[in-house]
Amino acid sequence: MLHRRHPLPALLRLFSTTCRRRSRLPSQPHPPNTDTLPPRPVAKKVPFTVSAHGRSWSDPYHWMRDTSDPDFAALLAAENAYADAFVGAAGGGGLRARLAAEMRARLAPSAVSPPQPWGPWSYYQYVPNGMEYPVLSRKLRSSGGLAGRFLSYLSDWEKEEVLLDWNEIAEKFGYVHIGSCRISPNHRFLAYTLDTSGGELFSLEVKDLQSKHVIFSPPDKGIVSLAWAHDSENLLYTVCDETLRPNQVFCKKMQSDEAGLLVFMEDDVNCCVDITSTKDFKYITVYVMESGNVREGLWPVQKRTNKVQYFLEHHNGFFYILTNAPLKDTETAVEGYYLARCRAEKSLMDKWQVVALPGPDCTFQDMDIFHEHLVLFLQKDGLPLFCSIDLPVQIDFQEPKELGDFAPWFFPIPSNLCSILPGPNNDFMSSTFRLVVSSPVIPDLTVDYDMRKKTFTIVDQEEVTGLCSSIYTVGQSNVSSIQQNLQLIEDSQSWSDLSKLLSCERVQVVSHDGVSIPLVILYSREAHIHGESPGILYGYGAYGEDLDKSWCSDRLSLLARGWVLAFADVRGGGDPSWHIAGTKINKINSIQDFAACGMHLIKEGFVHESRLCAMGSSAGGLLVGAVVNMLPNLFSAAVLKVPFLDICNTMLDPTLPLTILDYEEFGDPNIPVEFDAIRSYSPYDNLSPGKCYPSILVTASFNDTRVGVWEAAKWVSKVRDVTCPSCSKSVVLKTNMQSGHFGEGGRFMRCEETAFEYAFLMKALGMDDMSAK
Repeated sequence: MLHRRHPLPALLRLFSTTCRRRSRLPSQPHPPNTDTLPPRPVAKKVPFTVSAHGRSWSDPYHWMRDTSDPDFAALLAAENAYADAFVGAAGGGGLRARLAAEMRARLAPSAVSPPQPWGPWSYYQYVPNGMEYPVLSRKLRSSGGLAGRFLSYLSDWEKEEVLLDWNEIAEKFGYVHIGSCRISPNHRFLAYTLDTSGGELFSLEVKDLQSKHVIFSPPDKGIVSLAWAHDSENLLYTVCDETLRPNQVFCKKMQSDEAGLLVFMEDDVNCCVDITSTKDFKYITVYVMESGNVREGLWPVQKRTNKVQYFLEHHNGFFYILTNAPLKDTETAVEGYYLARCRAEKSLMDKWQVVALPGPDCTFQDMDIFHEHLVLFLQKDGLPLFCSIDLPVQIDFQEPKELGDFAPWFFPIPSNLCSILPGPNNDFMSSTFRLVVSSPVIPDLTVDYDMRKKTFTIVDQEEVTGLCSSIYTVGQSNVSSIQQNLQLIEDSQSWSDLSKLLSCERVQVVSHDGVSIPLVILYSREAHIHGESPGILYGYGAYGEDLDKSWCSDRLSLLARGWVLAFADVRGGGDPSWHIAGTKINKINSIQDFAACGMHLIKEGFVHESRLCAMGSSAGGLLVGAVVNMLPNLFSAAVLKVPFLDICNTMLDPTLPLTILDYEEFGDPNIPVEFDAIRSYSPYDNLSPGKCYPSILVTASFNDTRVGVWEAAKWVSKVRDVTCPSCSKSVVLKTNMQSGHFGEGGRFMRCEETAFEYAFLMKALGMDDMSAK
């Protein structure tokens, strides 16, 4: 095990009464000064015993589950005051404000997304000058040519039509989160789900875009997914039960006084319901429902089988199906998903033909469909790719073919470190597919891929302004050259990025069991100092989700100060096999992977041994918290954002939102072996008494329905109670009393939140007097 400091001589260890974390060599960063802080909040204890599988243990902070308790409100207020005092003292009192000002200066005063053509309209979003949130708008498309442009000039074709303004809602309610947002096929209606508290209990509103009035707003709360029928007269939507499990599907006929009709209910508490329409709007997929005949029952795709999924699209009388169902009547083995198809007829749903297998070291992740093309979302060797194949597919073979047999066109991307997200791509008749391409060194690029011509166009790049340091002033001019150079790829076959200024590399780190873990490492070539720099290791590792490594201009405030930012793709995220390797009793793999990546950063000199920090959100907070318990000396500081820390108690309570659905991810505590696994790494249940813990900022949101606000409060209170009393002065809790799991969400408000986190880390390392180079 690596140590961040030399141990005290044996004689001093026997008689020393000072905190070991404060006994550092002069060359190491000084610890945060907590002498001027107000007294730490102390939570009351109420006796409470938890029992499971013949074992019992005490949980004196269980009372915090009652968030209406006045003592809990008083505790959170005191914790917020303590956190503000701790961070407010950083850098002589102004560090947080300076960091926030740097971040705001890099954001353009206003922003607009490139218009996306769909039918007769062009849809786009823009953020008005100085505002926090976007506005959804559209304009009629010109008919093209000189005559069309002249007619547009003489008419109102270029007149903007505002469909939805997030800022108006936020001003009225103080908070806004738009979940689903769907335009009807005839472009007359806008259906959207709205959360104004942060609790994700979304309501539904349907606006008539001709009259500009909301014409339908049912009393139901907890509405999740929406799907329009082909006639634009019927809207289907899902409603959650009391545990936030979507379990009902309703159908509402527009311009009718009838209430929504219940068309489907899922009784299995282990399953939730999602609905969508096929790209051509001809079918609704719950099971399968004819879009033009939504009240006449459902077709099952196949008999329900545990862990088998089907994703359907429709094209020219065929269903194209992305599935992981076991292959029949073939000796071919495939891991993950493959592509099949069948006739779009109820009597023929079980007569499938396998179209394409992914091939070696490749997995299918998702798909999209157009009139002439099918787009596949892939991962190859753990990296994202997109490709298109021409439709219709001519199948005249007996055995499944691999993807390469269909002459796929792989969309060119700048590097294998890119994050790739699809755009709206609503128009079924289009031959253009839009992607947003980004990486730690490439500001977001919006790229249109012409699948018919097999060419692409860079249509936009995120603007980054206010770069005042010399290194990043050069970077700003280089950003402009990226777009110019990318457009010449057909000739030059080269992509330009910021790699001359920022180093971004992907390495493999060997974990405890010999498995190699991808680790992406980012730093400034000018400001980084080998063996001396501070750094942050990010992790998540759950639900098969990839760790976000897209461009973020806020990071420049750290990179310019010499920080290293590293992203660990631990098991539990990623493709199906990588995901399963970090779930249930295998969750310990995620934790060991993260620890191995942290030790690698120190061993290879990327980060000083006493300057490594960690950051994790939600399930990523569980990951970091578990490693801190296992190796308290590995990290000098950490930020746990809305963290899942009290997993054992939460998973034992099936009445809490999402708990039963989480059995698939973390295990069922009613099964002894899975309970033992959860209990073995639960951050709340494995704190080390008397041990020195790093400085830790824990953030929470009062209205969070995914991770209860009490989890963070209980964990901080217990750390203060059982660990080193001197070190725990630097463990602080900051609770947003108005928002939910995803925070405030506004452009500039996010700068304030990030600045708070960065200022905490700099103060925790005693490096809050460092300025950008």
